[in-house]
Amino acid sequence: MRFRAPRQQDDDLRLELTSMTDIVFLLLIFFMVSTTFVDLSRKLDIQLPDTQAADVVQDVQRHVVELSAQNTLRLDGVDIELSELTAQLKQRAGKARHHSVEIRADKRLPYGRVIAVLGHIRQANIQDIAVAVR
Repeated sequence: MRFRAPRQQDDDLRLELTSMTDIVFLLLIFFMVSTTFVDLSRKLDIQLPDTQAADVVQDVQRHVVELSAQNTLRLDGVDIELSELTAQLKQRAGKARHHSVEIRADKRLPYGRVIAVLGHIRQANIQDIAVAVR
C-alpha cells in the first residue's frame, strides 16, 4: 500500500483573482450602460402632452420656446415677454437659411396662450415650427 507524504498547508492555499477581476469589470460595464442620463436641457417644470404619431426631428438647428404652467416664457433659456418674442426671433435669425423653432408648452396651459406664441413666431417669418410631445 502506498501512502502519500503529508502536504504542508502553505502549498494548498492559493487565491485565484482572475475570475474576481472579470466579475468586477463586468459589473462596472453593466452599471455604466444601465445608468440613466439626466436631460439637462429641461429647465422649466413642463409636463408635455402625449401623442401616438410624432415625427422624429433630425439634427436641426432651432430655437426653443418654453412655456410653463406659471406663464413663464423663455427663448433659448432666457426669460422674455411675449411682446418681445417676434423681435428676438428676427434678431437671432439673421441670415440663416434654415431657421426653426421648437415649442415646449406645458399641457396645463390654456390653448389661447400657445396660439398667441404661434402667432408671434409666424410674424417672425419662421415656417418650420415643431411642438414637443412626450
